[in-house]
Amino acid sequence: MDESEQGAAHKYLTVRDHLATLVAQELRVGDAIPSERHLSQQFGLSRMTVRQAVDTLVTEGVLVREQGRGTFVAPQRIDFEMRLTTFGEEMRRRGMEPATTVLTAQVVAATPDVATALEIEPRQKVHFLYRVRSADGTPICIEQVWVPVALAPTLFDAGPPASMYEALRDLGLAPEWGEDTLSADEATDTEASLLGLGDARAVLRAERRTYSVDSATMFSRACYRADRYSVWVPLRAPRPALVPRGRGATPVPGPAPVGSDTTSTVDASASAAASGGGR
Repeated sequence: MDESEQGAAHKYLTVRDHLATLVAQELRVGDAIPSERHLSQQFGLSRMTVRQAVDTLVTEGVLVREQGRGTFVAPQRIDFEMRLTTFGEEMRRRGMEPATTVLTAQVVAATPDVATALEIEPRQKVHFLYRVRSADGTPICIEQVWVPVALAPTLFDAGPPASMYEALRDLGLAPEWGEDTLSADEATDTEASLLGLGDARAVLRAERRTYSVDSATMFSRACYRADRYSVWVPLRAPRPALVPRGRGATPVPGPAPVGSDTTSTVDASASAAASGGGR
């Protein structure tokens, strides 16, 4: 990099750091940042250089652009550690108030993909729960959950449980470990409407199987808005893979059982162990 390129990079970083400091120390969520014209005059830089600094903070989720209005301080992202815990527990731990809107709660026949995930026969009866999870009034994710009726016939007798994990514990099916498969995607029109998304439709999808003892007790699919959610994965030195019993491999020692609301971190292996998407 020659001296002119180094100078341009330095100027761009100066503006970026200035804006990051404003966000951290002076501005609140929803406040507008100074205009590109103002910043250009303040730092004696081209609008293109200023726009590059702003673009970086938009990409990082610190700022959000609203077409025709300007650029504003974005809501802070919620980071979830990869562990078995409920949505409500994770939100309260961050000082936020969780809420749930139930869209569907009924008994249905398991489709082939759901049956495979739960290790049951297709068309067997499963409890199905479809809901939107919110934090401080903002929709964060959409969840679909399936539990075999044969394992928990009374699960919905008193209506859909506020916490599926708590309900399973009460039935003697305490979640012990799980596995998540994560992927990036774009929200469908229905998902965008439920999550209150605008033009930016990036979402994070998570498929989870939750195990109790030696069987899959719950399967779920969740769709998280990417502008409010990030995943934190603890890493450690390799050790033998954790393999569910009954799937063609000899069990090996794994993490401490998840027998209470205080959960232990589960290995982040090829299928990421269950995140705080919370059920």
